[in-house]
Amino acid sequence: MMHTRRGFGGACAAPHHLAAEAGRDILRDGGNAIEAMVAMAATIAVVYPHMNGIGGDGFWLIKRPGLAPIAIDACGPAAALASREFYAAQGYGVADDETGAPLVNGDSIPTRGPLSALTVAGTIGGWQEALAFSADTSDAERAPLPLATLLRQAIRHANDGVAVSASQQALSEKHLAVLSRQPGFAQRYLGQSESGEPMALEEGARLRQPALAMTLARLADAGLDDFYRGELAAHMAQELQSAGSPLRLEDLNGYRAQRVTPLKVRLRDSEVYNLPAPTQGLATLMILGLYDELSARHGISEAEGNTPRHLHALIEATKRAFLVRDSLITSPDCLEGGLVESGIATQQAHLSQDALAQQAAMIDMQAALEWPYEPAEGDTIWMGATDSEGTTVSFIQSVYWEFGSGMVLPSSGVMWQNRGLAFDLAPDRLRSLAPGRKPFHTLNPSLACFDDGRVMAFGTMGGEGQPQTQAAVFTRIARHGMSLQAAISAPRWLLGRTWGDVSTSLKLESRLEDDMAEALRELGHEVEVLEDAYSDTLGHAGAVMRHPDGQVEAAHDPRSDGGAALT
Repeated sequence: MMHTRRGFGGACAAPHHLAAEAGRDILRDGGNAIEAMVAMAATIAVVYPHMNGIGGDGFWLIKRPGLAPIAIDACGPAAALASREFYAAQGYGVADDETGAPLVNGDSIPTRGPLSALTVAGTIGGWQEALAFSADTSDAERAPLPLATLLRQAIRHANDGVAVSASQQALSEKHLAVLSRQPGFAQRYLGQSESGEPMALEEGARLRQPALAMTLARLADAGLDDFYRGELAAHMAQELQSAGSPLRLEDLNGYRAQRVTPLKVRLRDSEVYNLPAPTQGLATLMILGLYDELSARHGISEAEGNTPRHLHALIEATKRAFLVRDSLITSPDCLEGGLVESGIATQQAHLSQDALAQQAAMIDMQAALEWPYEPAEGDTIWMGATDSEGTTVSFIQSVYWEFGSGMVLPSSGVMWQNRGLAFDLAPDRLRSLAPGRKPFHTLNPSLACFDDGRVMAFGTMGGEGQPQTQAAVFTRIARHGMSLQAAISAPRWLLGRTWGDVSTSLKLESRLEDDMAEALRELGHEVEVLEDAYSDTLGHAGAVMRHPDGQVEAAHDPRSDGGAALT
């Protein structure tokens, strides 16, 4: 049985043990949790390429002692050329209503390849902004650690090679036919059969990424800004254009990550923070707020963790939260007022006590709301870190689908994301494509500040499952007395589809008892029991917690290749 790791000092949690260890090493070298997270983010991009990379986006929540939490939006916008007209010229889009002319290729953005690489990769900008915040708020006598130190382990692993994980092999095999056709992918991430055909690398095979190692070394030497406004940017832009992407050097030159005001919900013993639009952070916070309201209204006790009432309340809260999310969340410039702060106010209004009470009143604890629903996919990593001074970070990084667009730039080894698939090619819709707009993101890291002084960073990968898993983990810890590791390891559920599934049923891990499934069916849920006891379908969660006496805790998901490392 896995146990929560505890100590006094710093702690890191990640879905790959090498990333957790990279963060721990930075803490041992005197770095803070922000610097440790940059090291972890660089390392995880190398060792877990099917889930994330430096060609993707990222989001941060940072809590420094004595300061309010801040959020960093490192989501890249659509290219200036990424318009409906651009895709219509390629045969993609909505058929002309007057002529009825058939589409050449399809009615949505292509899922893989250069045409799916239409948004700026923002995650490096997020590292840059986080380090700037660290410098702004650190003791003047403390010198920041150099980039060469922060990126050292990532560069080493890219040069020397890492062992391919079971999940990388499985996802390479699953998508071999389409990914093997994408520019640069086979050369970087596939092997060859005896007949010369591309094949997935087997679990345990050594994966070397020399071009990516050189890129990381370049960033360590020239600075992170080189990714957007330097020699590296110029090379990447030329290769993106040559491959057929709408991205240009001007798109990279104009990008900067943004510090934004996080959303927050007041619970009975804590405040929980998450990211505003374009993420679904609002949904996570609504679920937690609604669960507190339902617990008070219906007397859900601490002893009722992992009971049908616990699950039913969270599932029905998820439905209400997703209905609000899908009517509201889009690019921040498209929200009410067209300004970031006014858009945040619009979202924050749904987290007021009155708004949550109104939503909770519509939830029937005796019957499930009918749920025809089409969720979104997404593959991601979540990581957390806390240091001995009390700084805590909740971080998430992604290339959207597994391996993103599948396109790997030849000189830099950067695999670009396909996050632009979240846009709609039809006009006048909530998430219609337009140059400069940000795509909808399932990414949303969470951070809780308890009234007793504890601070907990928690999160998961898993697309639509992210708010659901975060709600499961938080309520098990904060409402039902479970340890961090027990809360993460315990059986989970998923309402809807992720990782390419076609069904939108309520999925339960097989470890949930038969009577649980039957009780939920009696409440009207369409239940599907998964074969696996620990299923990838339910995401890869993690958590770190800091206590006011300096004790730290960390836990990672047995469903991943993760690790929890303490100093």
